[in-house]
Amino acid sequence: MATHATASAPALPVSIEDIRAAHMRIADAIVRTPTLVSKTLSEMTGAKVYLKFENLQFTAAYKERGALNTLLQLDEAARAKGVIAASAGNHAQGVAYHAHRLGIPSTIVMPRNTPTVKVTQTEGHGATVILEGDTFDAAYAHARELEAERGYTFVHPFDDPRIIAGQGTTAIEMLEDAPYIDTFVTPIGGGGLISGMATVARASGRDIEVIGVQAELFPSMYNRINGTNMACAGDTLAEGIAVKAPGQITGRMVEALVDDIVLVSERSLEEAVSLLLQIEKTVVEGAGSAGLAALLAYPERFKGKTVGIVLCGGNIDTRLLANVLLRDLARSGRLARLRIRLQDQPGALYNVARIFDQQRANIIEVYHQRVFTTLPAKGLITDIECETRDAKHLDRLIEALRTGGYEVSQVELA
Repeated sequence: MATHATASAPALPVSIEDIRAAHMRIADAIVRTPTLVSKTLSEMTGAKVYLKFENLQFTAAYKERGALNTLLQLDEAARAKGVIAASAGNHAQGVAYHAHRLGIPSTIVMPRNTPTVKVTQTEGHGATVILEGDTFDAAYAHARELEAERGYTFVHPFDDPRIIAGQGTTAIEMLEDAPYIDTFVTPIGGGGLISGMATVARASGRDIEVIGVQAELFPSMYNRINGTNMACAGDTLAEGIAVKAPGQITGRMVEALVDDIVLVSERSLEEAVSLLLQIEKTVVEGAGSAGLAALLAYPERFKGKTVGIVLCGGNIDTRLLANVLLRDLARSGRLARLRIRLQDQPGALYNVARIFDQQRANIIEVYHQRVFTTLPAKGLITDIECETRDAKHLDRLIEALRTGGYEVSQVELA
């Protein structure tokens, strides 16, 4: 995709000098998050995996970098009038937090269906929140209207050279801490982060491969670069990169500097979120897990590489996180729901429970179904939710139940 000779082309709006200047500008007011090797993930994937823990920023996302770099370059008149942004996510938090810290009034326009917790968090950082429209596009349009009416400065979530330069500081720190990284695997929504990181990679003096990652449900930058027309819609775990239309500036930069873009499934994103919590004891949102999801989905592609991944955000709803973890337990065979056909007579459930006991499988819940079933009146279906050690243990349990004369089926996940 990329022709690396274009890296120093004057047409590109962000240079390595811009990113170095941004790093000096913002360094004192952001967290210098660690870049650490993950031995376990390296063993699992066959690559040497370095993780950049941007979920440890104060607002739990890298978006602070670009927001702060932009705010610090405003003149006094612009600071006095204030800034405005359209976002329901990490960009809102980054703008609100640093604007408040710098004494700059901030207004954030969010769609009306934004979860209350996000509205409250943004207001907690000192911003005025306006709820407008049912979609991000409607909120964005309203923010641009207010910008024109009131003289605010609009802080774009990705399509602005100052934002891109700020996000690129992530790669500067990664290469300082892990200079042998030869591949960046980076999530793409609007493209601000990967545009900055690719600029740093091309200026490094080494041949660092830059691979973008998008959710299969929102392949907007992939479409733009490859000339495809896949739909951008659906309920993705990675809502932070669920962007329907990539930026104009970022689109040009990705085309010039990025080697390839891969797509990852919802299942891979869920698995990555779960693994990062279990192995690294760190919470990431769906978008933050996309880099690892790509390694899990395309192991041959990254085998033997020294890979740098940005855990770009950690703002995930706790109930959603619980669902992801439970679904992962089910897929790995450690949690299962078995549907068993019984005779409706005394001792039937007791006899089934004895087999669970003999196999050392823990029963969590029992669902007895007598009425809503296609079985005869004297037949019944019992769903038993249980814990097992692993998939092999579950297989032994099912075999023991069948040997005991029971019809058993497993209730599968999507």
